[in-house]
Amino acid sequence: MAIQEMVYGYFIPSVTLIGIGASKEIPAKIKALGGERPFIVTDKGITAAGITKQITDGLDEAGMGYEVFDETIPNPTDDNVHNGVEMYKMKGCDSLVTLGGGSAHDCGKGIGLVVANGGKIQDFEGVDKSSKPMPPYVAVNTTAGTASEMTRFCIITDTSRKVKMAIVDWRVTPGVAIDDPMLMVGMPPALTAATGMDALTHAVEAYVSTIANPMTDSAAEKAIELIATHLRPAVANGQDLVAREGMCFAQYLAGMAFNNASLGHVHAMAHQLGGFYDLPHGECNAILLPHVSRFNLIAKMDRFVKIAQLMGENIEGLSPRAAAELALTAIQKLSTDIGIPAGLVELGKRYGKDVKAEDIDTMTGNAQKDACGLTNPRCPNDDDVRAIYTAAL
Repeated sequence: MAIQEMVYGYFIPSVTLIGIGASKEIPAKIKALGGERPFIVTDKGITAAGITKQITDGLDEAGMGYEVFDETIPNPTDDNVHNGVEMYKMKGCDSLVTLGGGSAHDCGKGIGLVVANGGKIQDFEGVDKSSKPMPPYVAVNTTAGTASEMTRFCIITDTSRKVKMAIVDWRVTPGVAIDDPMLMVGMPPALTAATGMDALTHAVEAYVSTIANPMTDSAAEKAIELIATHLRPAVANGQDLVAREGMCFAQYLAGMAFNNASLGHVHAMAHQLGGFYDLPHGECNAILLPHVSRFNLIAKMDRFVKIAQLMGENIEGLSPRAAAELALTAIQKLSTDIGIPAGLVELGKRYGKDVKAEDIDTMTGNAQKDACGLTNPRCPNDDDVRAIYTAAL
C-alpha cells in the first residue's frame, strides 16, 4: 500500500514574550529587528483606555520616533488598510507595531503586505500571494482570543463584495509577539467572553482538522484545558491576573494549533456573518461552534470524546457517542455561563443588526468558498451549511 506524501509546516514568531511586564520590551525588540520609526496600528478604544500611551511612553523613554494610526475599525476593511498604507508612507515609517486584538493585528498585517509588495490588499487573498517580506513587525496583544499576534492569518473585509477575505501568508507572521496580562485587565466581561470563545473555537477546529498533527494536537489539547479552567474566572473578575495569564497562554497555544492545522467550517461560516452584518467574530464563532461540531461529530468522534475530558466532563461508563456529545454540552454550558447570546438573531439585536433567514443562501455560497473550510473533517454540501445557519438562528 502506497503511503501518501504529506509535508507539515509549522509557523510561529521568532520570539514570543508572555507575562506581566512583557510590553516593556517593545522598544528593544523593534530595534533588534532593525526598526527605527514604527507605525503603531491600533484603535480608538485602545487609545481612550490609555493603553496606547503606555506603549508610546516606553518609546519616548527609548528616544524612538513613531506614528500612531488608531483608525482601525472592528472587522477592518480594504479602505481601512489602504488609508493606513498612505499614512505609513507619508510619515516615513520603517516598521510596524500592532496593538490590540484581532482587528488591529489584521489591519496592520494588511498595511504591511501592501507597503512591502505594492498593489492593493485584494491581491493577497488566498494562500502565500506575497513575494516580499513584511517590514520589521512587533505584535502586541490586548485581548486573549484571536492569537493574531502570532499567526499567518489576516482577515480583511472587501467592502465591494461584503465578504471577509482570508489572507493566509507565512510572511505576515510577526517577528515578535508580546502577550502582557497587564494590558488586558481593563477588558470588559463581554469582550473577555467573546475573545475567549474565539480561542476555544481555534483549538477545537485545529484539533479536528484534516491536517492536524502531533505538534498541533499537543497545543490544542492544552489550550482547551486552560480555557475550561480560566475563562469563567477571567470573565467574572477582570483583575484576576492568574486567570488573565492563563488565558494568554491558552489563546497563544490555540493560535499555534490553528496557525498550522488551519480551521474549519465554524470560521468559514462566521466570516460571512462578519462580512454581511459586521457582527463580532468571537461571538459568531461561539454561537456556531456547537452546531458545526454536532455536524462534524461522526467524522472525529474520538477527538470529541477527548475534548469532553479536557473540559472536565465525566465520561466513565459512557458509549463513545454519548461521551462525544458531552463535548458539545460542555461548550454550550461555557457559552451560557459567560453570557454569549443563544442564537444569531439575538446576537444581531444586541448590535442593532437584523439577521434574516433570507440572507442564508448568499452566506452559504460565500462560506463554501472560504479557505477555512478546506480542512473541515466532514464535507458539507450547500444544504448542510444552510441547515447549520438555520439551526443557529
